[in-house]
Amino acid sequence: MAEELGKIEKPPVENFRTGRKLYFIPLIFQLEESPEEYLEKCNRYWEQVERQILELESKLGVVKRVYHELVAASGKEGSRTVEELNKGSHKIVKLCLEKDARLEAVEDADVFTEFMDWNRCLLVGLQNPGVAAKVYESYVDAGKKRNESIARRIDETLQSDEIGIIFMRENHQVQFPSDIQVFYVAPPALDEIKRWSRERERQQPQEEAKEAKDEKKTRSKKKTKE
Repeated sequence: MAEELGKIEKPPVENFRTGRKLYFIPLIFQLEESPEEYLEKCNRYWEQVERQILELESKLGVVKRVYHELVAASGKEGSRTVEELNKGSHKIVKLCLEKDARLEAVEDADVFTEFMDWNRCLLVGLQNPGVAAKVYESYVDAGKKRNESIARRIDETLQSDEIGIIFMRENHQVQFPSDIQVFYVAPPALDEIKRWSRERERQQPQEEAKEAKDEKKTRSKKKTKE
C-alpha cells in the first residue's frame, strides 16, 4: 500500500516521558472595567487552559515547578502577588500548589525594577533626541538582562525530568534552555480573544473620529444659538 503523502504522525507520548518539560501558558490580563464580552472570553480561556493542563498531566506527569511573569517572590508571597496580578492564572497556580508544586520566583527583583524604570522613562515622552536614544538603549539592555535572568532562574530550579509551567506574555524574547521541551498551550478561546482585540483596534479610530465629529457639531450648534 502506498504511503500517504503529507500525513504527519504525532510522536507517541512515551517520547516525552523523560527530560525537563515546560508548559507555556500565554498570559492574558483581564481588568474589572473591561467590556463584559471580553471578560467572558477571558473566563472561557482560563477554563480551557485548566482542562488542557489536566490532560497534559494525565499523559506526561504532574507539574512540579510554577513560574509566573512579573513575580519576583517564591512560595506564599509569590502566590499572593499572582492573585493581585491575575485572577485567572492564580486559580491554576493554586491548583498546582495544592498538588505539591512549588512556585518559584522567575524575576530577579533588581533586574526587573531596572527594566520597569527605564520603561517608565520612555513613557514620559522625552523631548531631547539624544536623551531619548540613551534611555531607549538602557531599556533594551535591561530587557536583555531580564530575559537572561528569567532563563537562568528556570534552568537553575527546574530539575532533571521535572515538569514546570510558566505563565508569560507571547511577545517575550526569553531563550529557554535547549534541553527543555516546551509545550505551547493554546486553547480555542485564545484565538477568539486575539480576533476580538484586533477588531477593537480597528474600530477605535472610527469611534474616535465619530466622537470628534459629534463634538464639532455640538460646538457649531452652540455658536449658532449664541
